[in-house]
Amino acid sequence: MKSFNGRVAAITGAASGMGRALALALAREGCHLALADKNSQGLEQTLALIRTSISSPVTITTQVLDVSDRQAVEEWAARCVADHAQVNLIFNNAGVALSSTVEGVDYADLEWILNINFWGVVYGTKAFLPHLKASGDGHVINTSSVFGLFAQPGMSGYNASKFAVRGFTEALRQELDLQRCGVSATCVHPGGIRTDICRSSRIDANMTGFLIHSEQQARADFEKLFITDADQAAKVILQGVRKNKRRVLIGRDAYFLDLLARCLPAAYQALVVFASKRMAPKPRAPVFETNDEPRH
Repeated sequence: MKSFNGRVAAITGAASGMGRALALALAREGCHLALADKNSQGLEQTLALIRTSISSPVTITTQVLDVSDRQAVEEWAARCVADHAQVNLIFNNAGVALSSTVEGVDYADLEWILNINFWGVVYGTKAFLPHLKASGDGHVINTSSVFGLFAQPGMSGYNASKFAVRGFTEALRQELDLQRCGVSATCVHPGGIRTDICRSSRIDANMTGFLIHSEQQARADFEKLFITDADQAAKVILQGVRKNKRRVLIGRDAYFLDLLARCLPAAYQALVVFASKRMAPKPRAPVFETNDEPRH
């Protein structure tokens, strides 16, 4: 797919961050849009921003959507085809983050992140794939993460969901290559992107004193690691689609961590442990009470 003009793209997580940036970039190229997000207010802001900044005559529909609801995703896919006559691209972009130890994480939190980050991608892919094939020229773009290539302590749920997206998408790409059906797939691995994911993430109390000083400080520190803006990320993703890339890395941090995992596929873990120890909160020295009473 060399051009997006006249195509129809469905995007989840379109209320902010990379989803909003992708919507704006595609609209500039004359691509019609079906936008979805759980955040109705943010979705309306994305729509208003496109309307006021883009002169291209594109058709835009919006849908308040929970990507972890399979039936809702399937109904949205059918509605997209009814509204736009076809769909050429599905960007399964919606995602959340979770910080917790393996021992301390609640099953409910693990189900929450896997239902959105992994099952949301699965539902979006399967719901739209028949429609992409029917269009004769389609592309599935699934957002994993650099942490779908590289693991770190305190992020087991997030790592699990993003590694799963990577494996799912790479298998899908191979199947589509074999089928020669006019549809392809790309897995996206962003590094630190300036989005709202940090504000919406869940940080378990068991992380305090183990890997972080406080939840507030951790969120501030995470924000500092977001070195790539969403507009640049969207540009890189769309370039990857044009070139039919299997994997798209975004940001110099993503390239560095990917290289580290390739060169030291097992040993990198020891380096992460070493770095984590240096950055972790230092245990306070015990305070001993003194007895100043005179001796007899």
